[in-house]
Amino acid sequence: MTTPAWQRKEGKNPKGGLNARGRRSYNKATGGNLKPPAPNPKSKRDKARRKSFCARMKGMKKKLTSAKTARDPNSRINKALRAWNC
Repeated sequence: MTTPAWQRKEGKNPKGGLNARGRRSYNKATGGNLKPPAPNPKSKRDKARRKSFCARMKGMKKKLTSAKTARDPNSRINKALRAWNC
């Protein structure tokens, strides 16, 4: 059996995060409910999602990444933070 798409290149978005195929395979494998990124950070619902995501990811970056990864502009965590305007 091959690994799920969210763990392979075809399930990852080049700009950071997962693409639709990756989210679908993650949800199927884990029973999760990943949603696409917030498209409009100005709306009330998306603004709250963005704020929550940024707070959570900044904490992950601080605690769970090496100094090299934290400074690397092409690391997946930094790409995701840029995509969400964190």
